[in-house]
Amino acid sequence: MSNQPLIKVEGLRKLYPIDGGVFRKASTFNHAVDGLNFEIGHGESLGLVGESGCGKSTTGKMLVKLFEPSEGSVKLQVGDSYINVSNIDRNSRKDFRRNVQMIFQDPYESMNPRMTIFDIVGEPLAVQGIGTINEREERVAEFLEMVGLTPASSFMFRYPHELSGGQRQRVAIARALVIEPAFVVADEPTSMLDVSIRTGVMKLMQDLGQRLNVTYLYITHDLAVARYMCDRIAVMYLGKIVEIGPTEELLSNPRHPYTKALLSAVPIPDPRIKRDPVMIEGGISKAIDPKPQCRFYARCPIRDDHCKTNPHPTLEMKGSGMQVACYKVPAEG
Repeated sequence: MSNQPLIKVEGLRKLYPIDGGVFRKASTFNHAVDGLNFEIGHGESLGLVGESGCGKSTTGKMLVKLFEPSEGSVKLQVGDSYINVSNIDRNSRKDFRRNVQMIFQDPYESMNPRMTIFDIVGEPLAVQGIGTINEREERVAEFLEMVGLTPASSFMFRYPHELSGGQRQRVAIARALVIEPAFVVADEPTSMLDVSIRTGVMKLMQDLGQRLNVTYLYITHDLAVARYMCDRIAVMYLGKIVEIGPTEELLSNPRHPYTKALLSAVPIPDPRIKRDPVMIEGGISKAIDPKPQCRFYARCPIRDDHCKTNPHPTLEMKGSGMQVACYKVPAEG
């Protein structure tokens, strides 16, 4: 395994114009993603968590080149060098898709209802020109068995509407992994499934990730899911990463006040345990031309004038492998 990270994200931004038009340049923007910097190692699973609208899915779609960034870069290691995902031209896009895939949130909308399961899972093989028709059929059957759709022969030529939600998501996982990509973005792949089958799908993704040496960016709003699936967690708020670090360290000893607030809202199944709530003010605001100050300033219980008069803090090491974007959190040691 390479000592270099598989993915490098540097200064990544995505701005959506609010006003403007054909004859007028936009002057107001929604800062959906605003200056992200992080890395993902080979074989690692990084969880991206936060409230709805904080920019998680937009980030994931930029990493797989479904969205183009307004600024910044996403670099993917191919061989001994890195390629800038934004600079990939049309002729090189097929090679890029060979290495990078995505599992979407909705198993109902992410499949063509007129295609059979064989066609859906086998399409990446056909696009990449891998194998003959018979070899593709064997490979599709192998991956359907791997994702728990057994016997594969009873699923190959059925249509998506004939499968349950959990079975459809297993098909989506097989489709993403059938060409054995190096990197997969999983955008809340279990959020639309029944609670009773979520664990099975998560265990499946873990097992296949280890077996095929897949690197995951796992997008979720559920901290329990992130704890089960991820080696590290990055917490987003209004387009910014405010804290990132090893999963157990972040969950057991959060530094940023927003992370503390998220954890305090998670219910505890033992009624004898009392958790003091973190008192934050108001509700999440919109990231439309935000003020040049900490994004969490308006809700933060520990803010002061320094936070108001300075730009949003950068991520800095605060001990135990934790990076925190907060002026008020002291460095450990």
